[in-house]
Amino acid sequence: MSDRATVLHVDLDAFYVSMELLRHPELRGMPVVVAGGLGNRGVVNTASYEARRFGVRSAMPVSQARRLCPKAVFLESDYSYYSKASKQFHAILRDFTPLVEPAGADEAYLDVRGTEHLFGTPEEIAAAIKRRVREEIGITASVGVSVNKLVSKVASDAGKPNGLVLVPDGEEAAFFAPRPIRELPMVGRKTAEALTALGIHTIGDIARTPESALVAKFGKHGAELRSRALGIFDAPVVSTRGEAKSISRDVTFDNDEPDGDRLRAVLRSQAERIAHELSTSGKAARTVSLRLRFPPFETLSRSFTPRVAVDLADEIYTQGCALFEKAWDENERRPVRLIGLGVHNIVERARQLRLGETLEADRLQDTVESLRDRFGDLSVRRANQLPRPHPQPRPGYIPPFTAPRHIGDDVEGAEQRERDDDTSPSWDD
Repeated sequence: MSDRATVLHVDLDAFYVSMELLRHPELRGMPVVVAGGLGNRGVVNTASYEARRFGVRSAMPVSQARRLCPKAVFLESDYSYYSKASKQFHAILRDFTPLVEPAGADEAYLDVRGTEHLFGTPEEIAAAIKRRVREEIGITASVGVSVNKLVSKVASDAGKPNGLVLVPDGEEAAFFAPRPIRELPMVGRKTAEALTALGIHTIGDIARTPESALVAKFGKHGAELRSRALGIFDAPVVSTRGEAKSISRDVTFDNDEPDGDRLRAVLRSQAERIAHELSTSGKAARTVSLRLRFPPFETLSRSFTPRVAVDLADEIYTQGCALFEKAWDENERRPVRLIGLGVHNIVERARQLRLGETLEADRLQDTVESLRDRFGDLSVRRANQLPRPHPQPRPGYIPPFTAPRHIGDDVEGAEQRERDDDTSPSWDD
């Protein structure tokens, strides 16, 4: 924790959607949803602010998003295209300080202590970052400035879109006090319902509640809940410059997810994205890990180290799914709040063929990645990722428009590690 308001949280506004609008400017002002798969099992990655007004949120099933906003434009995520902008974004941040902690492809924490003589006050640095993101990438960013990561994160969210919010040292609790409880990281829907039942509606209400009462209701997390409501958070900004030691992807659901097929679909998407990043960096991983969170705060982790390092999506998914099935059965197949897949102990890629194995799997993945890098993620898809035929529309029904992917766009690079995914503290419950 800084003793001054020198910690910035910079977050690109609706990143995937913003990037799509650069190449589809005709969609500006329309509800747009970017999803990992456009079929019923697809998962929303992000939505435009126009779509969010209808209740569309990240991690929501595409089928639900279509019901909430039937006139939205649905586009499939194109990670290769977004990765170039993500790399530009993080490079801009590192021009201001070496203390940059990526929290996702589209967000990061910075500590700018000691750089004032070069770039001005933290608020001036925030404004400069916003200006460069706009000029060099063509999209907008929101920035929060405070004494720690927690308050800066809430501040940047409060400023969206395209805002800059400064919380001076000593005013953290006052800034939090009038805000709704759902704006405090670690307060999800279930926790909010429990707090509301106690007559607690604002973050200030949490701060005024005796710690003993919160501990009685939420266990040890009750004390942390009150501490955060006061704006107290001690985790420092930690630079992760250099090669990643792990890669992971987490998804937190708006509503606890009981559907095993959907949970497996999310795991498959996560495995694809992790394999893509391993492939583009020439790496493999010795260990596969799974993270599950059940309501309200019960989190478990499982890992497995196979005899041979893995780098193919099928291998990562198979190992992760095996961990999931066992852990889910052990917990009576309860609804899941968060699911995460990761790989650790990353090494140079040097696959040794197993008995009876050929190089076909390697060649197939290399070919797929090459095609996706050249023509975009939509050029090669699994059969279960293809949109299912829609039933005959009723008279007068106008189906949602899906903009075409321009084959031939030359994009390159791999997706930046993401937050949810979580090298930074987990904000969601």
